[in-house]
Amino acid sequence: MNLTVNLAENTYNIYIEKGILPRAGEYVRKVFNGQKIMIISDDNVFPLYGATLMGSLNDYECHTLVLPHGELTKNFRTLPAVYSALLDARLSRSDLVIALGGGVIGDLAGFAAASYLRGVKLIQIPTSLLAQVDSSVGGKVAVDLPQGKNLVGAFYHPKMVLIDPDVLDTLPQHFINDGMGEVIKYGCIKDAELFNSLCSHSSFEDLKSDLTDVITRCVDIKREVVEADQFDKGERMLLNFGHTLAHTIEQHYNYERESHGEAVGIGMYQITKIAEEKGLTAPGCAEKIKKALDIYGLPSQCGLPLSVLTEAITLDKKNLDGHLNVVLLREIGDSYTCPTDIRFFSQDITV
Repeated sequence: MNLTVNLAENTYNIYIEKGILPRAGEYVRKVFNGQKIMIISDDNVFPLYGATLMGSLNDYECHTLVLPHGELTKNFRTLPAVYSALLDARLSRSDLVIALGGGVIGDLAGFAAASYLRGVKLIQIPTSLLAQVDSSVGGKVAVDLPQGKNLVGAFYHPKMVLIDPDVLDTLPQHFINDGMGEVIKYGCIKDAELFNSLCSHSSFEDLKSDLTDVITRCVDIKREVVEADQFDKGERMLLNFGHTLAHTIEQHYNYERESHGEAVGIGMYQITKIAEEKGLTAPGCAEKIKKALDIYGLPSQCGLPLSVLTEAITLDKKNLDGHLNVVLLREIGDSYTCPTDIRFFSQDITV
């Protein structure tokens, strides 16, 4: 399957195919005719797939940087080591960075590529479900600050995205569940049919035979949204459904308890419950979301008083001049942006 993100001079292709990773070199040659490649990966992914990728790139001078796995690596303090590796390899602006990994590596390597020498070419090869359906597509790259997630970043589109569903076979169950948080999100915001299909299965194992189609549908939704709103000022905000709470939950636990997808699941359910109470979302949507979360092993609550999270919400990127844009559902498959402020979250409840 080949999808094209049409963004004028930033147009690029997304290839989704089982078994594509061993043939990655064929696709790299379509967009890169330089000499040097820096592969940035982590210590979970590179031992599994580094040799396969490098074996397909034997026409190039390949260098590697393998970082510790986990959200704590996606930190501003990691960047000097990344830049040093790029300099030691003498990468020039005509060379290429390949991000081989999940969302952390994609974001970090992407931001390094965007900022090193004011920009070197980037290819995303996402190896987690979350990165395949969401973070590898759309050109958002970033690192975290102690005050919050993704507070230093850029819009920097890759030259290509290669998605191989086969690599998910080695993904621990925890990270499968994590990715399903974002998959459920796409059904919630844009595609009731996708949502209902997810709910018609009994587990991820049951869904597996349809997985390539599910990934393709999620990527296609994101493609449509990004084409309509490249710089996150309008429709693209819908992709943040659940994220206003999710980022603060992740940060509260220093990225060591709930994963991103788990936190998104909690955020989607809890925000929809609040919206239903305010008459902003059709009744019953929150329970439908909870059913989907239950099927795919995702939590719907984290046990924190909402008041604990509100301070972090005021620092969120979506909080502009005291005005907060919260993504809500009219009903499953139909989302909208609700202009509000921090008082939206003023209930004395536990989420």
